[in-house]
Amino acid sequence: MPTSHPSGCSWCIHPLNPPAPASQRGFWTSWPQAALPLGNLLATLVLLVLSSTLSDAAFLAWGWRIGFWLSVVIVAIGYYVRTKVQDAPIFQETKEKIEDSDSQINYGVFEVLKKYPRGVITAMGVKFGENVLYYMVVTFSITYLSVWVGMETGSILGLILLAHLTQFIVMPIIGRLNDIIGRRPLQILGAILTIGWAFIAFPMLNTAQPLIIFLAIASGLIVQSLLYAGQPAVMAEMFPTRMRYAGVSFGYQMTAILAGSMAPIIATTLLSNFQSWVPVSIYIAIAGGISLVFALTLRETKGIKLEDIDAEDHRKHVLTAQTPN
Repeated sequence: MPTSHPSGCSWCIHPLNPPAPASQRGFWTSWPQAALPLGNLLATLVLLVLSSTLSDAAFLAWGWRIGFWLSVVIVAIGYYVRTKVQDAPIFQETKEKIEDSDSQINYGVFEVLKKYPRGVITAMGVKFGENVLYYMVVTFSITYLSVWVGMETGSILGLILLAHLTQFIVMPIIGRLNDIIGRRPLQILGAILTIGWAFIAFPMLNTAQPLIIFLAIASGLIVQSLLYAGQPAVMAEMFPTRMRYAGVSFGYQMTAILAGSMAPIIATTLLSNFQSWVPVSIYIAIAGGISLVFALTLRETKGIKLEDIDAEDHRKHVLTAQTPN
């Protein structure tokens, strides 16, 4: 971890290490994002082992409980993070200022929707295509390959496992590119590739050739990483510290509900009704187009100090609220 912190980073704080500097925020905040493919890699490995060693009847009767109870390990890690990992110094300072202030300085969800609606909507927009793409690659592809292409589940899970490993390696690299090239160009590139990915990937999936299918799945996860790796930095830099948690969380979770959770259902319905992958590809392209529109409106914030964002917020909203009419 870096040894100095000209600006804070509320996304990746270890109690023994300072926050990431502004010039490396994209890289260091991409590591928590890399936990997503790592976690899915482990989950896929568990499913692969269970499906290879148990019959379908045994898995449905009791085998699924093994994977369920293994999640206790994740709960333990989550508990450690929640109780041991400290908040960023800039967050602690802001919290103390709010607690010591005589004025009413708001910082919740309603306040961020009131003061930073553009930031919330933009956060949802840039995440929309990424969220749809991810669930299509890791969830719908299993259904498509098993039902439409006729592959065995074990083979599919093995290919997805390798694709997740690839994504885990690529994620920090893209995070570093966010610090070198900038947030906006990579978000735009990722959205453009999302629009076209499915039209190339589905014919590759239809070949039933393991290597070609792996390339289709891995390329989808790499495209998703172009959007996903930089999101912590992109979204953190949209909001001041006092409302960063509310703004980012609202944008993240609402998009997960509206986009990701519905994507496999919508795709399955389209495939069932039209008996073709083309409508599914059009759906993914529309989702990517939504992200592209919002990516084009992004303000480049590479290297910005979070203190400067707080200072601007204080000048525009806090001082204005405290000034008598």
